[in-house]
Amino acid sequence: MALSLAISPCPNDTFVFHALVHGLVPGAPPVDVTYADVDVTNTAAEKGEYDLVKVSYAALPWLLDKYELLPCGGALGRGCGPLVVTREGQSEVKTVAIPGERTTAYLLFRRWAEGREFETEVVPFHEIMPGVAAGRFDAGLVIHEARFTYPRHGLTALQDLGEWWEAKTGLPIPLGAILARRGGWVGPAPGG
Repeated sequence: MALSLAISPCPNDTFVFHALVHGLVPGAPPVDVTYADVDVTNTAAEKGEYDLVKVSYAALPWLLDKYELLPCGGALGRGCGPLVVTREGQSEVKTVAIPGERTTAYLLFRRWAEGREFETEVVPFHEIMPGVAAGRFDAGLVIHEARFTYPRHGLTALQDLGEWWEAKTGLPIPLGAILARRGGWVGPAPGG
């Protein structure tokens, strides 16, 4: 029976799990991998759908009844946090596209934006920059490689939330955690 795994398609996740996913770990079971947006993996973990899953650290309070936090493979970092991006010359920000309500990016955004009011909409992370560039949103909260590619969309960084977090706390940014289903490996969820 295959081990069910859900991770994002970001380079960090694919690198960390490359050997396991491609059968390069001696004695490991075959792996049935699902690549999904972090908001999707957070939600799937709430339902206990995978044996192993990469989630946002911000989602842990809703997940630890079903999963255990593994002591390795997670993502903590410096100089790599989410960005709030806008179109060049955007002076007023009322609407913000976010990658999920239980993402670390959104938790950092809420802390940074305390006292300010924004209307937010959850959008798959790969659709955030095009949505901001097209004027659908005044700003977007971007993660993963979008931290480096946003200028290609004609966007500018309003705030580097990682930089803000590090200056405020002196701590690395808690990005993503690897969780294992409590009670051991049970294979794919029914219907999965």
